[in-house]
Amino acid sequence: MNRVYVCSCFGITETQVREHAAAGACTPRQIASASKAGTDCGSCVRRIQSLLGRGGCPRRELLDQGSPTALSEVLADIADSAPAVHSEAA
Repeated sequence: MNRVYVCSCFGITETQVREHAAAGACTPRQIASASKAGTDCGSCVRRIQSLLGRGGCPRRELLDQGSPTALSEVLADIADSAPAVHSEAA
């Protein structure tokens, strides 16, 4: 089997990036969360971006078609990944 590595630091292949994209990871940051790819030296981030930009993300295709369900899922992901803001009562 011929493996094409995207991330040498963590041994992540193109196939693995595509699998994570099919599972809903639509950005390099989401791929990093799922696999650690792109979190060490960072030299693979552009390659990950190019893989995602070539139809690697089913949710991105739904967004391009204007699917409101996909948009609400993306907004929920953004909200879930945003750092919590804590306010203290004065």
